[in-house]
Amino acid sequence: MSERKKILLRLDPAVHDAIARWAGDQLRSTNAQIEFLLRRALAEAGRLPGDVGGMPRRGRPPKDARESRTAEDVEASGRPEEGRPVNDDGEE
Repeated sequence: MSERKKILLRLDPAVHDAIARWAGDQLRSTNAQIEFLLRRALAEAGRLPGDVGGMPRRGRPPKDARESRTAEDVEASGRPEEGRPVNDDGEE
């Protein structure tokens, strides 16, 4: 993969705040949200180049890789399964 371009982007603070909130809702960084929106706008306008690579995958591995964990692995890690909060006393 070629090196990613770095740019300086000036935004109205209210626009930045709205994008940052939207990014948080979708579990993305603000930078990744801006790239996502730019790609979507280019695709809708028919201007997205055919040779453009996909969005970089960052963060957690895909869910299917996490499903291979056994209950013993979860207990050994001391962390509950995703999306299942645990009280201080260890009860769900």
